[in-house]
Amino acid sequence: MCQEWTTTRQVVKKERTKHAGDVTNTILESISDGVFTVDHEWRITSFNRAAEEITGVPRAEAIGRFCWEVFRSNMCEGDCALRRTMQEGRSFVSTSTYIINSNRQRIPIDVSTAPLVNEEGVVLGGVETFRDNTVVEELRRELSDSFRQGDMVSRSHLMKKIFTVLPRIAVSDSTVLIEGETGTGKEMLAKALHDQSTRKNKPFVAINCAALPDSLLESELFGYKAGAFTNAVRDKPGYFAVAQGGTILLDELGETSPAFQVKLLRVLEERTFQMLGDVRQYRADVRILAATNQDLESLVEQGRFRQDLYYRINIVRIRLPPLLDRKEDIPLLIERFIDKMNRLRGKTVSGISAEAMECLMRHEYPGNIRELENIIEHAFILCTQGEIHPQHLPTHLTQPEKKRPASQLQAAQQATEAEVIGEALRRNGYNRLAAARDLGMHKSTLFRKLKKLNLMLPPVDGRSSTSPHTE
Repeated sequence: MCQEWTTTRQVVKKERTKHAGDVTNTILESISDGVFTVDHEWRITSFNRAAEEITGVPRAEAIGRFCWEVFRSNMCEGDCALRRTMQEGRSFVSTSTYIINSNRQRIPIDVSTAPLVNEEGVVLGGVETFRDNTVVEELRRELSDSFRQGDMVSRSHLMKKIFTVLPRIAVSDSTVLIEGETGTGKEMLAKALHDQSTRKNKPFVAINCAALPDSLLESELFGYKAGAFTNAVRDKPGYFAVAQGGTILLDELGETSPAFQVKLLRVLEERTFQMLGDVRQYRADVRILAATNQDLESLVEQGRFRQDLYYRINIVRIRLPPLLDRKEDIPLLIERFIDKMNRLRGKTVSGISAEAMECLMRHEYPGNIRELENIIEHAFILCTQGEIHPQHLPTHLTQPEKKRPASQLQAAQQATEAEVIGEALRRNGYNRLAAARDLGMHKSTLFRKLKKLNLMLPPVDGRSSTSPHTE
């Protein structure tokens, strides 16, 4: 009797186990997440319907193969979540990565892994679930595009204001003056203007005026005829000839001499140029964009920049804010630089840790966006995979600054500086821009000094009317 009862219980238990297994299989086949399991030799032991659809690999082909042969992911080459699970015996949740499906398409996914354990607690292998994030990525890309103009990305309200008017400025074909501190992306903005203009299929040429002496700058821009000077053995066309129908960016125009400014003014007024050693005039069918990290208006008042040229190039003015004034863009820029470095270096850096992000958000970036990109490039030298952590950043960003007591001389200098700035503000009715010109410094420099010296100002700027320029 007891033997019959025992046999009956075993049969019932077997039926229940079979039923539970059927229910589990039904659930696995019904969910939209891909699921597969591997044994200790990394061979696939199960592969659900969603895994077939996402990877494009039929179950019959997947079972028995090594997981990396089917689940072709950038994680397989480095920081594999399933390998960590098997080694450490714990779960990992929501690791972002991508796979290459059977059609060689890149599919963004989220991965979670866990040990595969039976009822007796024996580890049989590992289980991985993954979710297709293609739709999410497309939505994110569409959202990102609303913060993008050309190669520029931003969520800042200051940049959004520029992005709004940029298409209209681009198609106008007018000369544009782009102002901004070094490293704020003036050349990228100029390229975005060109790419959205009617000249987009013609050349875009950028030349740094500060890097060349007057004589060489003139020959580079306008070209020269053979015999125009020693070693000029043959004709050489200049950038104005090369860029016919396109756009020329004259970067750091504030560094040029008055003599060169006269020649450039003639080109702008008559739309012609003359090669060195030639008497003929050539048509200049070129849109000119000018960029500077200086306050040209202040240079005009100081007599260091021609007023007539300033008014000729200042038809439309765009002022790029420093990174210090648009810190909300730092995470977006970091994400972009990581993607760029991954492509260039063939690495699989997945992102940046919260601690490293905090270090980067604290920094003031005197070198602006260019400095941030250099910091990420430095991190890529030390970080080969996974996340960027504080130890991968330059030491000056992670080591706390030693607070030193200000000397009497430093205190006196700061007090004098605060007095001079305060007097300039009062003299100009607290108009920040006018005070900055009065002091011979850029407006952004004045703002930083006000913050550093803790100078309190009235809420009203002091300007009697709103400037028509985009600042």
